[in-house]
Amino acid sequence: MSRSVFAAITGRPNAGKSSLLNALVGEKIAMVTDKPQTTRTKITGVLTEDDLQYVFIDTPGIHKAHNRLGHYMNKAVRQAVTDIDTAVYMADVTKKMSDIDRDWITGYMSQGVPVILVLNKTDLAQDKAIVAERIAEYAALGEYACVVPASVKNADGVELIKSEIAKFSQESVHYFPDDKLTDQPEKVIMSEMIREKLMQLTYEEIPHGIAVVIDELSEGTTKSGEDIMHISAVIYCERESHKGMVIGKGGAVLKQAGTMAREELESFFGIKTDLKLWVKVREDWRNNEGLIKNFGLSDT
Repeated sequence: MSRSVFAAITGRPNAGKSSLLNALVGEKIAMVTDKPQTTRTKITGVLTEDDLQYVFIDTPGIHKAHNRLGHYMNKAVRQAVTDIDTAVYMADVTKKMSDIDRDWITGYMSQGVPVILVLNKTDLAQDKAIVAERIAEYAALGEYACVVPASVKNADGVELIKSEIAKFSQESVHYFPDDKLTDQPEKVIMSEMIREKLMQLTYEEIPHGIAVVIDELSEGTTKSGEDIMHISAVIYCERESHKGMVIGKGGAVLKQAGTMAREELESFFGIKTDLKLWVKVREDWRNNEGLIKNFGLSDT
């Protein structure tokens, strides 16, 4: 009999949620940077092992919203935690528990949702007593399904997390094809790969004001008969000054981002890729409901 389990991966920004999703699935399907609030939408990762299908739901980091996009991101979190079998709550073990952590965890518990607490980034805890201190801090909130100190970056604890999630599986059909890794459309994966490279290369104040939209997508063949994918993407930023920074002196930043993204696109999709990038300004787009919807960042 086939089984399935739905697990939401939640927590504050930069706790390692997307890294855990990628590690569990075994492929990179969610972008990862060291900047908070990287994930903007709900991303579903799928892993099928024999008769058991895991459905992992990565969510934007829970934060205090400062614009309309922030409100949509928090809404995505709330929607993701309905009809789940368990919630994997991720916390940075090097940081004290916040009111946000407390409210969400106690909220899950009050609704009867089993919580797997993952205290991530143990590799950064130079004093191991901090780990014990953090466990005691979170334990005061109530009873967890389990508590897993982990370093997702070093693959420490990932298999244990997966085995704990499996305990909440139920007899059911598989809701996704067994060879499927994610529910994300190809264009979304492409735009996120490009945005990730830009976030890695641009200044602190720019990344969250960037949106990437795939404008054109087609396949063809080269003169030598090799298959090739043609992608044209538009990078939207909020200020004219940011446009110059995204492009860089002599186009250096944009060129480097394009090269890095193209290499990852070719590796992921297994096809030679021709990538063209354009930069446009849409001032204060994160507060513009129409643009947020057009950029695919709202489900309404």
